[in-house]
Amino acid sequence: MARPNATIPDPTTRAHILHLVVHDGPISSVAIARELQLAPAGIRRHLGELQAQGLIEPHAIPTKGRGRGRPARYFVATASAHHELNSEAHAMAVQALDYLKAVAGQDALEGFASQRGKALEQRYQPVVDAAGPDLRARAATLAAALNQDGYAASLRPGPGGFTLQLCQGHCPVQQVAAVYPELCEAETQAIARLLGVHVQRLATLAGGEHVCTTTVPIGLAPKSKTLPVKEGEA
Repeated sequence: MARPNATIPDPTTRAHILHLVVHDGPISSVAIARELQLAPAGIRRHLGELQAQGLIEPHAIPTKGRGRGRPARYFVATASAHHELNSEAHAMAVQALDYLKAVAGQDALEGFASQRGKALEQRYQPVVDAAGPDLRARAATLAAALNQDGYAASLRPGPGGFTLQLCQGHCPVQQVAAVYPELCEAETQAIARLLGVHVQRLATLAGGEHVCTTTVPIGLAPKSKTLPVKEGEA
């Protein structure tokens, strides 16, 4: 079966090179060319552009003796490269999801989002279960675990005292989720399964709010990981 027409995203060689320099630097142009399986001349051109933009800089590596041919040049990332890498990574992720949706359709996109949500659930399930059946304790434990992982999470009482609000001040995929809110929905469903109750996402960073806010109803006993099915929906 022929695949639907789709535009392949722009090459991401520059982003890959910057990623390698940030994470593996000092790294030589030869090593980068070998890792990406590209011609050294092309790698040197990209390195020159990155250096001109102030994202990388040469790094001297002491060598013993002198080998034949042009000596390898080593590079490290500058301080501003880390900010650039985040932006490049988000752009590349959006391009990848654009391509996935164009080639495989909406179902494949939703499948990817669901898989990411299940991975989040698996990560936090043991620590949340260790908090016992009390819903407040489970929600507080989840908030603490998310906060430890850099989500700037907190738990606060909701209006009227009948709910809790799980707030997340940081989202690692905020820019991507702004384009593909399916990621937010999958995360919401993962939180619901972890706590064993239906929850509602009231606001998201990806949607332009200052925090992601998920309302958790209290006074309900946690159920199994399978969300309850209303009568008549089975």
